Amino acid sequence: MNRLRPDDNDARFVRRVIIVAVIAAVLWALIRAGDMLILAFGSSLGAIAIHAIAEGYEKRLRLPEKPALGAAMITALAIVAFLFWLFGVQFAPQINLLVARAPGLIEQFAQWLSQSPIGAKLVSAVQAAYAGSRAAQDVSGIAEGAGTLLLNIILLIVGALFFAANPGVYIRGLLMLVPRPQRPAFADALEDVSDTLRLWLRTQLILMTTMGVLVGCGLWIAGVPSPAALGLLAGLSEFVPYIGPTAAMLPALGLSATVSTHSLVGALITYAAVRLIQTNFITPFVQHRVIEIPPAVTLFSIIGIGIIFGLYALFFSAALLVVIFTLIRTLYLREMVGEPIEQPGDHASS
Repeated sequence: MNRLRPDDNDARFVRRVIIVAVIAAVLWALIRAGDMLILAFGSSLGAIAIHAIAEGYEKRLRLPEKPALGAAMITALAIVAFLFWLFGVQFAPQINLLVARAPGLIEQFAQWLSQSPIGAKLVSAVQAAYAGSRAAQDVSGIAEGAGTLLLNIILLIVGALFFAANPGVYIRGLLMLVPRPQRPAFADALEDVSDTLRLWLRTQLILMTTMGVLVGCGLWIAGVPSPAALGLLAGLSEFVPYIGPTAAMLPALGLSATVSTHSLVGALITYAAVRLIQTNFITPFVQHRVIEIPPAVTLFSIIGIGIIFGLYALFFSAALLVVIFTLIRTLYLREMVGEPIEQPGDHASS
């Protein structure tokens, strides 16, 4: 006799409880391994960039696939080495000046803001929120252990090379986790994500370059110290929309305030003019082929990703948001709801 055997209803209930427990355990494990997942995502983003460079070599230089991929890897490594040389050698004195003056400039700004009751409450709220945030812990960790940051960068670069060398292995592995009937839909979704990220990286490169050049030239005309380093910082900050450019603007305003009022006004005019040019002319022109995400959603999503996963995730938060929106459009709106969603870049050619 099977007197202890559960009936069909109990068996279904037990299966559901087990499924919920497994999902909760997987989510907990993903949160605990957040830094590793962010590094893996950054590596996959780097692999997409390498393949975009390789496609350019194939089309323009008529190189075969394998030599073009090898040349793209060498190009990517050369770009990384150039950035290290730029920060470590060429702009080292200017960066040291920024780092040395940053704490004093922040303290002066906080004192000036604290002169009013509302400003004092705002300063206290920001300090309290930052002190207990994950980002603050990551900043202190970076300051105390530069070796960990360097190791993460090396892992990201090596992972990007591995992903770029044979992406099909990893894509097939992901699709093996999906039931066979749903694999074509997920394969299309992964292809859409890759195409959208490739377009997004191209637009970000254009935006970062124009922002860096325009800000650097404007600050040089305004007589602000270290215009080249500040321009480079402004360009790189475009990788994190809204938050990055705002954070990059503060040291420039602080340094200009130590020179003269005219330099401060010139710095303000520079950032305001460049932002107007970027928002009204450059950004609409280069982003018309990429997925359109509402600004408010972008801003709060980036903040939320930074709070949950920390400072490292903040650098890739915009790309993560692009992936999430693309998957929602492809898997939910197109495959489940049946909305006629266009492929990445389709509306640009119409």
